[in-house]
Amino acid sequence: MPTYRFRYFNLRGLGEVPRLLFALAGQDYEDVRIPSEAWAAEKPNTPLGQMPVLDIDGKPFCQSSAISRYLAKTFGFYGNGDLEALQVDQALGVVQDVITAFLKSKFEKDAAKQAELMKEMKEVKIPLYFGMFEKLLKNNGSTGYFVGKKISLADVSLFDLCDKVQPVVKLADYPLVKKCNENVGDNPKIKAWVKKRPVTDF
Repeated sequence: MPTYRFRYFNLRGLGEVPRLLFALAGQDYEDVRIPSEAWAAEKPNTPLGQMPVLDIDGKPFCQSSAISRYLAKTFGFYGNGDLEALQVDQALGVVQDVITAFLKSKFEKDAAKQAELMKEMKEVKIPLYFGMFEKLLKNNGSTGYFVGKKISLADVSLFDLCDKVQPVVKLADYPLVKKCNENVGDNPKIKAWVKKRPVTDF
């Protein structure tokens, strides 16, 4: 088994899905949290000048989605075969659409524009994208999982997304999303990680 070292800021942000996958797999790794003031010195030590970075036996790799997919495949959370992997990927595409829209509204500097974007997020984009999640979950037999009857990267990513966008979404309006979120959150290994992880703003 290779040794893993995961480098990211002391945030959930783009680093939390890999951490959740490590927890779910029960895999030991070094969780390195770089202080913001140390980033300038750390940046040259990354492959592309950005984080997160996953060091596998000392060799660094970056891009959060690539890291998450690698870990999910390695630990068995990417479905069985290409068709199930495709089911995972289509859910991940919707997750990314939500994140892109949410970050645009969250980090808009103009207050009036931000209020407008946040209103659109709540009234238009959340119903649109979470409606898509409902359809995908229903198409899988309403099991509370995107693929089969067990946790995959898609479910873990939705769990992390629900945590991030909770200010703008009411999960009770999306019962299958709520069920999926609870299935992941009730997993003993996930529950233990969430309980012990550092408390951060985002």
